Amino acid sequence: MASVVSRLGCDFAVQCRIIKCSDQGHKVTPIKAEGRKRVGVVLFQLGGPDSLGAVEPFLYNLFCDPDIIDFPFARLAREPLARLVSSRRATRVQKHYAQIGGRSPIRELTELQARRLESELRHSLEARVFVAMRYWHPLTDEAVRQVLDHQVRTLVLLPLYPQYSAVTTGSSLNEWGRKFPTGHRVDIRVVRDYHNHPLYIEALVERINEGLEPFRKTNGSALRLPSDVHLLFSAHGVPESIIRSGDPYQAQIEATVRLVRERGAWPNPHSLCYQSRSGPGRWLGPSLHEALQSLAANQSERVLVVPISFVSDHVETLHELNIEARELAQRLCIQSFHVMKGLNDSPKFIHALADLVLHALPGEDPQ
Repeated sequence: MASVVSRLGCDFAVQCRIIKCSDQGHKVTPIKAEGRKRVGVVLFQLGGPDSLGAVEPFLYNLFCDPDIIDFPFARLAREPLARLVSSRRATRVQKHYAQIGGRSPIRELTELQARRLESELRHSLEARVFVAMRYWHPLTDEAVRQVLDHQVRTLVLLPLYPQYSAVTTGSSLNEWGRKFPTGHRVDIRVVRDYHNHPLYIEALVERINEGLEPFRKTNGSALRLPSDVHLLFSAHGVPESIIRSGDPYQAQIEATVRLVRERGAWPNPHSLCYQSRSGPGRWLGPSLHEALQSLAANQSERVLVVPISFVSDHVETLHELNIEARELAQRLCIQSFHVMKGLNDSPKFIHALADLVLHALPGEDPQ
């Protein structure tokens, strides 16, 4: 894929190279790195409050995002609306964080991923990995300052959102474009998505197999495959209007689920749902609650929830799935309910990220 001037969303226009995994497959191959110096990698992630007091400003930043809140005259109304919504929601959301330790673990986990990735990359090149959170520290402008201080020659922007959406990856890229100085000469490479990367798929399969182990032990035989366990894949929801505008998120989620099931070759029943609805209008469905109610109505007794769109454990896995959904499952008389552990610092996932970076560098074609 040739180097192009690419506009991602409405703001981010730089000389860059857009990297996508081919639907026909992605070859994982070692790459020599003679002469490659001062390569920077920026991991994009949502971020999360690091204290209960940070919940309201975190929500304010979220609802101030022009890629999230966009309507006629939004520029005038966005900040007052964000102040109103964040103040009204803060108390309820603080209770959620209080139940998982009083803060989000996403910064700690993302910085761990960055350290693991940097260590992996240094087998091949001189690399430095930075973290840019969208809505809480370390924020994008903090990461920009670090990148400029290290004077990298090539910069790979790598979202920790395997499936592309304008409201996640697109938002992070737009914010980077607003904060990064336009006159600074650096070769920027953008990894747009990697929903079908084989190492990412293998990392998910490995985690699902680990998640099935508790069910295997309750069968009375450690050798018996728990084939009656329903695999409930859960992805973060988005408004249907986003999908109708051409956003590939839903199609990529469905492709990831298909590839994971093919690679895992489990005989288990499965379904896909969407969680974390946070606004008006029609959102992708069925919702997590609707899916659990349907499973109970069909007398499914054992369920493993697979958070398919998340690469780190945070409030939406630790609270929404592991506490709220578990309580609902108990009320619905689902006898055994487990949630798959996030990828976090899974070695296979770190290898996938390293492979994406290496194939994004000059002189290598990811396809």
